[in-house]
Amino acid sequence: MTEFPYLHGFSSTEQQRLRTQAEFAEYSIFQNVNFSGSKRLLEVGCGVGAQTEILLRRFPKLHVTGVDLNEKQLEAAKAFVGSLPGSAGRFDFHHMSGDNLSFEAQSFDAAYLCWILEHVPNPAQVLSEVRRVLRPGSEIVVTEVMNSSFFLDPYSPSVWKYWMAFNDYQHTHAGDPFIGAKLGNLLTQVGYHQVRTEVKTWHFDNRQPALRKQAIFFWTDLLLSAADTLVAENYVTQDTVDKAREDLGRVSNDPNAVFLYSFMQAKAQVYF
Repeated sequence: MTEFPYLHGFSSTEQQRLRTQAEFAEYSIFQNVNFSGSKRLLEVGCGVGAQTEILLRRFPKLHVTGVDLNEKQLEAAKAFVGSLPGSAGRFDFHHMSGDNLSFEAQSFDAAYLCWILEHVPNPAQVLSEVRRVLRPGSEIVVTEVMNSSFFLDPYSPSVWKYWMAFNDYQHTHAGDPFIGAKLGNLLTQVGYHQVRTEVKTWHFDNRQPALRKQAIFFWTDLLLSAADTLVAENYVTQDTVDKAREDLGRVSNDPNAVFLYSFMQAKAQVYF
């Protein structure tokens, strides 16, 4: 199995950031997501189990099978999810590639993918494999980035330069920082039915100062978690990183700051 480059790395700090990110985004992501009628769900790209915890908590009758390519993340997932009250016997994790699943056809009745297709070079193959292991009538829910939507005011050339380098790195390494807009096409092309897409937006200004500050802090952690990789591979200089960090701190305290970011969620059904 070939592991794909992951811009943020696999440190314990990054693992905690992923859990914090899941907590921050839970309300937006899980609005109108309902797996209460499902029993066995496949989560592709389960990482450290941050989304697994939410799935198990929100849907008490659900069993989640998570797959991921990174063994360090899987070990963290097992420890984290295994420590949760009521999780015993309700999850299992596998070291496996999403584009070559080792499960029998029609093994699951639901699938969940979140922030994973942006990192893989063959998203259509992943979605096709997931379709193969889903039973007729199953639903898949896919949440993905649309990085061209990011807007921050006051404008910072350093933050923008850093953000472009962030996206360039992902694109160069066979990822896709704009894949959210393509989910409808991808799901349709590999045979899903009743494909629906929804734009979800975080838009915070001085009407919601506490949420705005929280969003900017979250975004600062997200951006700077990639700094070491971007500097080491000459996508940005340390000076750009330092200026971006300084500007993000200044914007977080600006009484008229604006933060906006949109991402995409797609839902579809499996028919045979």
